[in-house]
Parts: sequence; structure tokens; C-alpha cells
Amino acid sequence: MQITEAQSERHTPFRAYFALGAGLLILGVSAILVRAANAPGPVSGMYRMLIGWVVLTGMVIARRKKLRFSRKGLIWSALGGIMIGFDLTFWTTGIMISGPTKPTLLGNTTPLWVGLAVMVVYKEKHPRLFWAGLMIALAGAAVIVGRDALIDGGVDIGALLGLIAALFYSAYFLMLQRARGDADSLTSLWLVSLFGGLVPLAASVMLGHPLSGYSPQTYLIFLTMGVVIQVLAWLLVTYAQGHIPASVVSPTLLGQPVLTAIFAVPLLGEKLELVDILGGAAVLGGVLLVHFSKQGKDQVKD
Repeated sequence: MQITEAQSERHTPFRAYFALGAGLLILGVSAILVRAANAPGPVSGMYRMLIGWVVLTGMVIARRKKLRFSRKGLIWSALGGIMIGFDLTFWTTGIMISGPTKPTLLGNTTPLWVGLAVMVVYKEKHPRLFWAGLMIALAGAAVIVGRDALIDGGVDIGALLGLIAALFYSAYFLMLQRARGDADSLTSLWLVSLFGGLVPLAASVMLGHPLSGYSPQTYLIFLTMGVVIQVLAWLLVTYAQGHIPASVVSPTLLGQPVLTAIFAVPLLGEKLELVDILGGAAVLGGVLLVHFSKQGKDQVKD
């Protein structure tokens, strides 16, 4: 028995890194699926979260005796779900306007806003490396969002919505931090999926988006997003986070917009100008500097 346990320990790092890589690969496809669904962004977000919630409900029932939560943990998880619902509403809408790459890139600037929020709320001081990364990332974001202003006097609305989505994801991250220790991961994800689905549902109704009447292919994409993206991908990432240091997981997850760009070019025919690539490189580089300035605190997205 001791030999078996030792062998298990030796294989755990490999399984964890495999889970992280698989989770990252799946997340990289999520924006592609939103675009391919050919449905209003909030509708896609609603189906993703609520289908995921149905699947997770079965898992919660099956493991109900092993779940751990308190009233405080449930409240913070629900509030986090509302924030992720707004995040999905803006992010998916941005994808339908500007394509998958730029909204996803700017949606992954969460470490910047989390760092600023921690500074304001908890009076935490940041090193110079943080501020350097912040300035570089914001400069890159300004290039991406404002490039169209130099051409036709407008802004890239889809990219701007991705940036707004990052603010809501930052709020989600902070609330989930408060829930940590008061609710297990499965219960928390279950509540996040429920409340995260209600927000895009409300947005869809308010905007007059049809909730049904889509093609079988679109419903299949909705199902894939709910089961594979919302449940499988995040369970894989959660597993990896339990076995791999956050200092490795966080910067690795920043590969999501890179994978999205790689997939979007051949699958959707998306074209990126040189200025977009340079701006994107500045955003990712700045976010990485911010991450390393925090010495491995877990601050990365969806």
C-alpha cells in the first residue's frame, strides 16, 4: 500500500500539469465557440452557465455528504456569480462585434485591476515593477482599443467591452477569494454557474434577444460550452491549482488569448494587423510583469 501511495505522489505532478494544459487548451477555444454559435453574446453566455449549472447540480447531489460550505461562503459565491455574469455579458458581446482575439486579450488584464483594487481597499503598496507593468499593459490596451480612432475617428467597441469585462472578472476574483475557506470548490462553482447564468438571461430579455429558435448546430455549441468549457475546463484548472504553485498556474493561463488568436486565424479567418499584435504583446508583457511583481499571487482569469 505504501508503494502504491508513493507511486501516486510521483505521478501527481504529471497529472496536474496535464490537467492545466488541457484546461488551458479548452479555454482557448471558448471564444471561438461563442463566435461560431452565431447567436447574441449574452444568449451564449446564458446557455453556457445554466447548462453547466445543470451538470454541476448532478455532481453536487452525488457528493452532497462531502460538500463543505457556510452561509458566508454561499453569499460570496453567489455575488461572485453575478460578477462573472456581467463579465460574460460584456465579453461575449465584444466577441460578436470585434471577433474573439481582442476582447479575450483585454479580458485577461484582470491582474491589473485586482492589484489596483487591493491597493485602494487594503492599502497594499506595490513595487516599481507593478507600476511599470501596469503602464505597459495600459499602453498596449490603448493601442488596441484606440487604433480605429486614428483611422476613422472611432474606437474598437468590441475590444472596449472586453476591457470592461475584465473589471467585472476582477470583482469576481476578489469575491471568490472571500469565499475561499468557507465553501468547497464544487459548491462555489455550482453557485457561480447559477447566478452567472441569470445575469446574461436578464440582459438577453432586456435587449430583446431571442432565447430559442436557433439551429441544431448552435444548440450543440451551447451544450459544448456548458459541459466542456464551464464544467470540464474549470474542474481541470481547479485540480491543477491544488497541486501546482499559483506562480506557475497564473502566467500559464495568460496563454488563453494567444491560443484564441492562433485558433481564430485559420478557423474564423480573423485578420490581425501588426499594430494589434504589438499592442497585444505589450498587454501580455505588462500583465506578466504585474504578476511577477506580486511574487506568485493567484490573480488570473476566463
